[in-house]
Amino acid sequence: MSIALPKPLLPGKFQDAAITLKGERRATVAMTGLRTLWFNTGTLCNITCQGCYIESSPRNDALSYLSAADVTTFLDEAEADGLPLEEIGFTGGEPFMNPAMVPMLADVLARPGLRALVLTNAMQPMRRYAPALLELRDRFGTDRLTLRVSLDHFDAVHHDAERGEGSFAKTMEGLAWLAREGFRLNVAGRASFGGQDEAAMRAGFAQLFAAHAIPVDAADPVALMLFPEMDARLDVPEITEACWGILRKSPDSLMCASSRMVVKRRGAAAPAVVACTLLPYDPQFELGATLAEAARPVALNHPHCARFCVLGGAACSR
Repeated sequence: MSIALPKPLLPGKFQDAAITLKGERRATVAMTGLRTLWFNTGTLCNITCQGCYIESSPRNDALSYLSAADVTTFLDEAEADGLPLEEIGFTGGEPFMNPAMVPMLADVLARPGLRALVLTNAMQPMRRYAPALLELRDRFGTDRLTLRVSLDHFDAVHHDAERGEGSFAKTMEGLAWLAREGFRLNVAGRASFGGQDEAAMRAGFAQLFAAHAIPVDAADPVALMLFPEMDARLDVPEITEACWGILRKSPDSLMCASSRMVVKRRGAAAPAVVACTLLPYDPQFELGATLAEAARPVALNHPHCARFCVLGGAACSR
């Protein structure tokens, strides 16, 4: 099934890549050096979440599975061009739905200096690769491989309302297994989910982690990432060039200054490089077929750019 996501319901806003609705010059972000490269392994997922920004599900194959050869091609390009690459992230869908996930990880970890980050719900797709993951751990150690487990809330009722009945228990089983086996762990939750503020969320997660011997510091904003809500239909200010000074924020701090994502659209002959993990479908953020082509500046012409990155201060990697 292919999908076309609706355009943001913000009349007049985010229509022109260069100029805002008020006629001001839109902010852009130049590439300072590619340090994080994401691969969307495919939009298929074992569950359907109510608020999934990419609408992953057991039926959505709008983004096809990447192959191990696809990943190798981009890693080789980065190496040949001397890019300052530090981290490779894998997202989906559920990355462990992709049958090439373990070879992809092995390729990354076999390259000196590269870290690997996998975003997973830690449910059945991951667990079926338990022997292969243990083999990776024994071969490469745990210092350069992090698994970030999606746990929307510390309470099963709230989490299951988003991800389906019983999903909290299954994710906790996977998270506990990863902890017992010594894998490096992060957790991703939602900043204001369930009506709690961030302090309450972190306190609740801290109690959950302590009760289950999960070695994640809930006070650490990287170890426990709490992401702002993403709804492109809600009103949000457009980001102009003047905003950098007003907000006292550098464009170099945004994801698109140092990261890109590789996707493969259903039916496409080859993968494409897009500006970031949040905007895999919008054609204006498809930047080219190679990392070199995709190194051009990015116009912040989408509500996610404003709400998530500039005003929310969030990032998908460390």
